[in-house]
Amino acid sequence: MTGLSEEGEPRTGLRVSDFDFELPTELIAQQPPAERGQSRMLVMNRATGAVRDSAFAEFPSLLNPGDLLVLNDTRVIPARLYARRTTVRNQPDGPQTLRAPSLRLLPGARVGNHDPQPASLQQPGAPGPGSPRTGLRPWGGGPDFRTWESTHPTGRIEVMLTEPAASEMLGAPSFPRSSAERVGNREPQSASGENLWRALVRPGRKVAIGEILVFPDPSGGLALEAEVLERGQFGERLLRFNPVDDFFAVLDRIGHVPLPPYIRREDEAADRERYQTVFSRERGSVAAPTAGLHFTPQILDALTIRDVEIARLTLHVGLGTFAPLRVERVDEVRLHRERYTLSASAAEAINRAVSEGRRIVAVGTTVVRTLEHCALQAQNRPLEPHSGETEIFISPGFQFRLVSGLLTNFHLPQSSLLMLVSGFAGREPVLAAYRHAVQQNYRFFSYGDCMFLA
Repeated sequence: MTGLSEEGEPRTGLRVSDFDFELPTELIAQQPPAERGQSRMLVMNRATGAVRDSAFAEFPSLLNPGDLLVLNDTRVIPARLYARRTTVRNQPDGPQTLRAPSLRLLPGARVGNHDPQPASLQQPGAPGPGSPRTGLRPWGGGPDFRTWESTHPTGRIEVMLTEPAASEMLGAPSFPRSSAERVGNREPQSASGENLWRALVRPGRKVAIGEILVFPDPSGGLALEAEVLERGQFGERLLRFNPVDDFFAVLDRIGHVPLPPYIRREDEAADRERYQTVFSRERGSVAAPTAGLHFTPQILDALTIRDVEIARLTLHVGLGTFAPLRVERVDEVRLHRERYTLSASAAEAINRAVSEGRRIVAVGTTVVRTLEHCALQAQNRPLEPHSGETEIFISPGFQFRLVSGLLTNFHLPQSSLLMLVSGFAGREPVLAAYRHAVQQNYRFFSYGDCMFLA
């Protein structure tokens, strides 16, 4: 993906700082609009760079009959969890071991591969007392988990699940070898796809390899426990959760909506619905495909009436959403991999639109990345249905093969997503459009307004 930018300079000459812009903090949307679909929309002509102010309600009228609109139907999981470290001392002056209370397990919870039973949650190999199944018998006495932690303070750890890790990866580091540490010399152990997860932990320095993290239920029982298997940079960890009957049901009960860090408030009950698209279906993202948040059933109906064809693919938004670019030059940018699925119906719709010369409009940068990755993989052949991973990075100089229209939110300064939009419509025109948006008090980022480029 090399080439010239819109100014004719080699892409290797661009710096991350070339994608900066001034943004007053009061323009960062902290709440969604009062009603879904009531956002403002900046319309930009790709060819001329001209912009005009509009509203998202006008979006269907900007599409032509026969256009193919592609949506990302991923569903956000409540991926922000809060855990307790289980470090206590065996004796006043002795070494610290990892041990947690024996607790009442919630319905469906299992320890290891055994039937539901209480267990001492401890570092493998460390001795610990057992506990009968009756009541809540924390290690060392006490009525429940909350009493135990009040007398044995361990500190709360924020755990942000970013993506599941395949069980076959246990034999090799999940993070780059230069940044990963693993659990001793243990033999790799099997784990199901729901049990093994990459995560970001905070504060990261405190959580060591081999520790057991426990995740309490609001009732005081134990909902989940996880062992830290690997340690990466910037708070990255690989966690292995003990099996439960329905992992995602537990997340729904104890997890929090993973609002991005620039939304400086705790998640609320309304976020469970508003930080989710109305067409979300396939769970697995830790951030919403935010361009899709504007759509309502009425807007989708209006598009159908206008004879706009709609296709759906899935890309699960993962770790890269939360990782700032830590390089200076654009040609040094490397993104995390994200999982996607292109269904047979989506591949057929895209191939048909290409063969008939119809416009393909992407709803969001996740759709752009998936479509353009698949086009590169196909090498000018028709797309085939498949699942895979992509780490494609798009910036000025990229040759777009499928996408000719883009609906997107406004993105962070110096971000890979702003670089993608700049690759689509030109760096200087896009930055000029952003300056206009700031002057006109558009709302920025996930819960903010949108931009249509065509």
